[in-house]
Amino acid sequence: MKFVCAKETILTEIIYAMSFTSQKNALSITSNVFLQVQGDELIIKATDLKTGFSTHIPVQAMEAGRILVSCTKLLEIIRALPEGDIEFFSSNGTFSIKPLDQGIDFKLRSIAADEFPALERGENLTYFDVEQKAFTEMIDQTYFAAAEDDSRQYLNGVFLERTEKGMTMVATDGRRLGIVERTFGDDLPHFDAIIIPTKFLTELRRLASGEGSLKLSITDKLLFAMVSSRIFYTTLIKGDYPAYRRVIPESQRYHATMRIADMLEALKRVSLLVENKARRIYLDISEDGTLLTSDENESGEAKEIIACQYEGPETRISLNYTYLLTPLKVMDGQYFTLNFTEPTRALTVIPEEGHDYLHLIMPMQQTP
Repeated sequence: MKFVCAKETILTEIIYAMSFTSQKNALSITSNVFLQVQGDELIIKATDLKTGFSTHIPVQAMEAGRILVSCTKLLEIIRALPEGDIEFFSSNGTFSIKPLDQGIDFKLRSIAADEFPALERGENLTYFDVEQKAFTEMIDQTYFAAAEDDSRQYLNGVFLERTEKGMTMVATDGRRLGIVERTFGDDLPHFDAIIIPTKFLTELRRLASGEGSLKLSITDKLLFAMVSSRIFYTTLIKGDYPAYRRVIPESQRYHATMRIADMLEALKRVSLLVENKARRIYLDISEDGTLLTSDENESGEAKEIIACQYEGPETRISLNYTYLLTPLKVMDGQYFTLNFTEPTRALTVIPEEGHDYLHLIMPMQQTP
């Protein structure tokens, strides 16, 4: 196998491929990237057995062939090379990397490509188009609320279902929840609800340009996505997702409206003196404003008050500050409203009118 390719062209794709390899064991076959010269293209594939990635780029091909090589080492080498064209050549178990007109020569050990696991291809797939910007915005508002390493696997993913007017995306770890109910065109096909691994959606978010459309195809066990010439897939999570609508209050008695920027800055400052593992802060909401207070500890205590539009009794709410900070970072508009009925029951965080998402936070029990 022999070909020449510009550094930036191949570097971009190897960076993407790296995210789909398994790096826990450097000796694993899935820590390698698959390279194949076919015609005037280089085919690049990677998999960790649960997810897979494939793409192709134009190259100056001199000799067809295919190999496996360490994705980590290949990426490190290409990144370190000067800009310009690079010659790649495989022979007798080695893969040579030589920038043209440079006194640089790297050789990596290669593996026979026959050992590479077969990627899921999905026979006779039918894709449907989804606006990239709309879909990635749905990811932004939900993925962070999914659980991490929970024994209940279904909570480690993001729930996606077809609705009458579009799609709903939800994520929850049992203590917080993010939901987007977005309207799409009438051309979306019907599909059964699925649970998507969070990692796949964050990679999709990274691959998407935010312009045009992306293509999705859903099977019983797999989700395929196509962005430009890149195709990738994931195994879906099995299980019954919680009845999430039951935990979203139909109405709440009190409403405190604040500037998003004010709350974000106050949370960042007050959290400097939060030392407990629970990341607890207190919100004392009154008609005079919202007072943020950290737990008093050996380092000291932090307090800050911000303006608030509110009518109701003085109320103290205890919560994990990251559960409020994270959604506010991706919330649109200038203001948000914190809705509640009692300080120990679910809070909803809602943006200005005109948006189709909300966030729910379960407060902590008050300390004596």
